[in-house]
Amino acid sequence: MSHALLDQRSLEFDREIARRLRRDPGLIDLARQNLMRWLDRPNLAPSLERCYREWLAIIDESPIDDIIQLLEDDGENAQRLRQNSPFVGILSPEEVVMIKSYFRHATQ
Repeated sequence: MSHALLDQRSLEFDREIARRLRRDPGLIDLARQNLMRWLDRPNLAPSLERCYREWLAIIDESPIDDIIQLLEDDGENAQRLRQNSPFVGILSPEEVVMIKSYFRHATQ
Protein backbone atom coordinates (compact mmCIF):
# COMPACT_ATOMS: atom_id res chain seq x y z
CA MET A 1 0.00 0.00 0.00
CA SER A 2 1.40 3.40 -0.93
CA HIS A 3 2.26 5.99 1.68
CA ALA A 4 -0.42 8.30 0.26
CA LEU A 5 -3.05 5.58 0.65
CA LEU A 6 -1.91 4.88 4.22
CA ASP A 7 -2.32 8.60 4.96
CA GLN A 8 -5.82 8.51 3.48
CA ARG A 9 -6.68 5.48 5.61
CA SER A 10 -5.45 7.25 8.76
CA LEU A 11 -7.48 10.31 7.80
CA GLU A 12 -10.60 8.14 7.43
CA PHE A 13 -10.02 6.70 10.91
CA ASP A 14 -9.73 10.21 12.34
CA ARG A 15 -12.77 11.49 10.50
CA GLU A 16 -14.84 8.67 11.97
CA ILE A 17 -13.40 9.44 15.41
CA ALA A 18 -14.33 13.11 14.88
CA ARG A 19 -17.93 12.06 14.16
CA ARG A 20 -17.97 10.13 17.44
CA LEU A 21 -16.52 13.06 19.38
CA ARG A 22 -19.25 15.33 18.02
CA ARG A 23 -21.86 12.97 19.47
CA ASP A 24 -19.96 12.26 22.69
CA PRO A 25 -17.24 14.78 23.62
CA GLY A 26 -16.52 12.71 26.74
CA LEU A 27 -14.67 10.23 24.52
CA ILE A 28 -11.75 12.66 24.61
CA ASP A 29 -11.01 11.21 28.06
CA LEU A 30 -10.07 7.90 26.45
CA ALA A 31 -7.37 9.64 24.39
CA ARG A 32 -6.10 11.41 27.53
CA GLN A 33 -5.98 8.10 29.43
CA ASN A 34 -4.09 6.46 26.56
CA LEU A 35 -1.53 9.27 26.55
CA MET A 36 -1.04 9.14 30.32
CA ARG A 37 -0.54 5.37 30.18
CA TRP A 38 1.88 5.63 27.25
CA LEU A 39 3.87 8.41 28.93
CA ASP A 40 4.24 6.16 31.97
CA ARG A 41 6.11 3.50 29.99
CA PRO A 42 9.70 2.93 31.04
CA ASN A 43 12.36 3.65 28.43
CA LEU A 44 9.98 5.65 26.24
CA ALA A 45 11.76 6.97 23.17
CA PRO A 46 12.24 10.76 23.39
CA SER A 47 10.56 11.26 20.01
CA LEU A 48 7.43 9.43 21.20
CA GLU A 49 7.42 11.33 24.46
CA ARG A 50 7.51 14.65 22.56
CA CYS A 51 4.63 13.54 20.33
CA TYR A 52 2.53 12.26 23.24
CA ARG A 53 3.12 15.47 25.19
CA GLU A 54 2.15 17.50 22.14
CA TRP A 55 -1.09 15.55 21.87
CA LEU A 56 -1.72 15.92 25.60
CA ALA A 57 -1.31 19.70 25.33
CA ILE A 58 -3.72 19.78 22.39
CA ILE A 59 -6.30 17.74 24.27
CA ASP A 60 -5.91 19.66 27.54
CA GLU A 61 -5.77 23.17 26.05
CA SER A 62 -8.01 23.06 22.98
CA PRO A 63 -11.78 23.24 22.73
CA ILE A 64 -13.36 20.03 21.46
CA ASP A 65 -14.34 21.75 18.19
CA ASP A 66 -10.67 22.55 17.49
CA ILE A 67 -9.69 18.94 18.17
CA ILE A 68 -12.41 17.71 15.83
CA GLN A 69 -11.22 20.13 13.16
CA LEU A 70 -7.65 18.84 13.59
CA LEU A 71 -8.83 15.24 13.20
CA GLU A 72 -10.60 16.12 9.95
CA ASP A 73 -7.72 18.18 8.57
CA ASP A 74 -5.66 16.73 5.73
CA GLY A 75 -2.76 19.17 6.17
CA GLU A 76 0.83 18.26 6.99
CA ASN A 77 0.65 18.97 10.72
CA ALA A 78 -2.48 16.86 11.19
CA GLN A 79 -0.95 14.13 9.07
CA ARG A 80 2.17 14.16 11.26
CA LEU A 81 0.11 13.98 14.46
CA ARG A 82 -1.97 11.12 13.06
CA GLN A 83 1.12 8.92 13.01
CA ASN A 84 0.82 8.61 16.81
CA SER A 85 -2.88 9.09 17.38
CA PRO A 86 -4.05 8.71 20.99
CA PHE A 87 -7.59 7.87 19.94
CA VAL A 88 -7.07 4.10 20.06
CA GLY A 89 -10.14 2.34 21.42
CA ILE A 90 -12.80 4.74 20.18
CA LEU A 91 -13.52 2.63 17.12
CA SER A 92 -14.38 -1.02 17.64
CA PRO A 93 -12.00 -3.69 16.30
CA GLU A 94 -14.65 -4.53 13.69
CA GLU A 95 -14.79 -0.93 12.49
CA VAL A 96 -11.00 -0.80 12.23
CA VAL A 97 -10.98 -4.02 10.18
CA MET A 98 -13.72 -2.66 7.90
CA ILE A 99 -11.82 0.56 7.15
CA LYS A 100 -8.54 -1.32 6.65
CA SER A 101 -10.28 -3.78 4.33
CA TYR A 102 -11.75 -0.98 2.24
CA PHE A 103 -8.33 0.57 1.71
CA ARG A 104 -6.64 -2.79 1.14
CA HIS A 105 -9.11 -3.52 -1.68
CA ALA A 106 -8.65 0.01 -3.06
CA THR A 107 -5.06 -0.91 -3.94
CA GLN A 108 -6.04 -3.94 -6.01
